[in-house]
Amino acid sequence: MMTQVTGTIAKNQLRAFIESIERLEDEKLDLMADIREVYAEAKGMGYDTKIMRQVVSIRKKDFEKRREEEFVLETYLSALDMLDKSGGATGEIRKTVNLIE
Repeated sequence: MMTQVTGTIAKNQLRAFIESIERLEDEKLDLMADIREVYAEAKGMGYDTKIMRQVVSIRKKDFEKRREEEFVLETYLSALDMLDKSGGATGEIRKTVNLIE
């Protein structure tokens, strides 16, 4: 009898977890659609959504992690002679590096 009750409780808990996950997955899909709409609106107003996505990604990172990535990026760019004479990045690369700072 006790095993049957325990089995029923576990079954109900599992069902509740699965249903919660399914609800959250639905909410996530809705949020992703909302985010796409915001990017589409920004693009329609002339903003570069690729750069906006980079900014969002950068803003999520810890300050020290960003600095470390910036250092490694500049090291690689320097090794590939992709920095201008003053030591700065050129063109599109400068935009990305400046966003990190």
